[in-house]
Amino acid sequence: MPFMYILRCSDGSYYTGSTWSLEIRVSQHKNGNGANYTSARLPVELVYFEEYDRVIDAFRREKQIQNWSRGKKRALISGDDKLLHELAKCRNSSYYLR
Repeated sequence: MPFMYILRCSDGSYYTGSTWSLEIRVSQHKNGNGANYTSARLPVELVYFEEYDRVIDAFRREKQIQNWSRGKKRALISGDDKLLHELAKCRNSSYYLR
């Protein structure tokens, strides 16, 4: 099954990716063979994932989340739907533009 996943890196940043095999891909990241970004920020920890029926859907979700703020990613990871919704509204409001 295809997956979208988020890793927390040693510097506290997040890496978002998609893959067919979550276990293999996370192992690659942990061994420094996953991506240049994560290999420079080891160790990494899997903090969130979603499973999809189609790889294109996992890839689209990856691209969507890559554009999110750190706060919005943290709300998703923690399962705080209310905060996630508020952060989405904030970005589209005039307050965000000030």
